[in-house]
Amino acid sequence: MRKVRFHQYGGAGVLRLDEVAEPQPGPGEVLVRTEVAGVSLMILKMLDAAGGAPLPGSPGGGFVGRIEAVGSEVTGYRAGLRVGGIAADAFADRLVAVPATITPVPEGVDAAEALGLVHGGLVALAALRVGELEPGQEVLVTNAAGGVGHLVVQLAKALGASRVVAATSAPERKGDFLRGLGADEVVGYDRQDWGAPVDLVLEGAGGAVLPRALAALRPFGRLVTMAGYGGTLDAGAVLGSMATVTGLSMGQLARNRPELVAEVRAELWRLLAAEKIRPVSVEFPLERAAEAVALLEWRAVLGKPVLRVS
Repeated sequence: MRKVRFHQYGGAGVLRLDEVAEPQPGPGEVLVRTEVAGVSLMILKMLDAAGGAPLPGSPGGGFVGRIEAVGSEVTGYRAGLRVGGIAADAFADRLVAVPATITPVPEGVDAAEALGLVHGGLVALAALRVGELEPGQEVLVTNAAGGVGHLVVQLAKALGASRVVAATSAPERKGDFLRGLGADEVVGYDRQDWGAPVDLVLEGAGGAVLPRALAALRPFGRLVTMAGYGGTLDAGAVLGSMATVTGLSMGQLARNRPELVAEVRAELWRLLAAEKIRPVSVEFPLERAAEAVALLEWRAVLGKPVLRVS
């Protein structure tokens, strides 16, 4: 079968399509024939030698597909069931996953749209729930044109936010896209003033953007950081604004608040059926995985890059 791998560290150009043996599900695992796989910024970390990924490596992330076989000790899942979730080696014709990281996917939903919900949508709506958004409040989201951020913009509006500010690296190129999704204002990271303070910031960029996200809050505001890209906050700034800062880990939520994750998943399917949200993707065939990853290197993507596998 085909599988995207990298045999050295570097940028997107080191990815190549290899022929490898088909995996087999072990105890507690399922074998999935992949329909689509999602490309995320975490792949750039894998390709960096500092990330320490063993060689040869294979990108992982979100996927949607159909179960072909189940290993022993698996309950609640069967061959033929359509599922989505996260797997370690998602850029392949077939992959092995564990039930704890997958969820059933409705048959009538396009695979790319389903992927947008089971991965980015899950993070986006969980962040808004953890951030306790209430109708009438004002929200700012960073990395707003990305796979998670563009869904935060839509979901915040769907949940009653009175004002949504979208922060991005290239407002001149991404502004129309974000306003079309419901953003009331679009600001660039290079702009000194991000406008009037907000009640809630959903921070997905990290680095130097993180302290600016804190500064965008009004007193007693809430900041939810949902990106694993680092960044430092000054304790004095947190104290001075009496802000609440929360980190979002989907792994922790799944282990400790599974009922919340289940509620979020169900709500996402309802919102999609009601046409309140619309996952946006840019599709590539599996053999052009390097091009999809390069879009993230260049920060040129609107929505989520998706590999159409089968």
